[in-house]
Amino acid sequence: MSRLRLSTLPLAGLLRVQRQPLVDERGAFARLFCAQELRDGMLDGMPDGAAGVAGAAPGAAGNGPPHGPTAWLAPPAQIAQINHSHTALRGTLRGLHYQRPPHAEGKLVSCLRGAVWDVALDLRQGSPTFLHWHAECLSADNGCALLIPPGFAHGFQALTDDAELLYCHWCAHAPAAQAGLHPLEPRLAIGWPLPAGRISPRDAGQAWLTPDFQGLCL
Repeated sequence: MSRLRLSTLPLAGLLRVQRQPLVDERGAFARLFCAQELRDGMLDGMPDGAAGVAGAAPGAAGNGPPHGPTAWLAPPAQIAQINHSHTALRGTLRGLHYQRPPHAEGKLVSCLRGAVWDVALDLRQGSPTFLHWHAECLSADNGCALLIPPGFAHGFQALTDDAELLYCHWCAHAPAAQAGLHPLEPRLAIGWPLPAGRISPRDAGQAWLTPDFQGLCL
């Protein structure tokens, strides 16, 4: 029996992963990751699930074909790095982070404690949903995670104090390739649910969108 239920989302290739825990009188056991279940779920077909909140920069459009959801997970692809973050204060913003090719990374983002408003922004050049974003509430209680393909920027806002996230990355951190967009970029109009709290100096200095921004060519 699969312990991970996958649902498609409005941005091609972006998937919601719902943990199916085993619960008994002792407590609970939940699977956070299984490469075979993720691949099988995508190959066998998934129910549509467009919950969450989505948006786009005005005039954002692409004319290329949708990106297939399975290619980047096929062997020999494997997790290269696992990271953990702790965000102390509710309202704190992190992001929007991405890595430039050839280090563009896919990632699975899970919440282990508290809750966050998790945002994925499509930066894939030629994508029909270029500069569109989608947000989901990830929490320790709801067991939801986001499987984000390469070519997306990622960020979140803590909805509770002491929020903790676990990230499985399919590409190792590459400092020379790291980049970002400002989380309060007005053209994106991301619907952060709380007033912006703490933002790191790095994120406050992220780039604003310019008319010549072409996205990522994967």
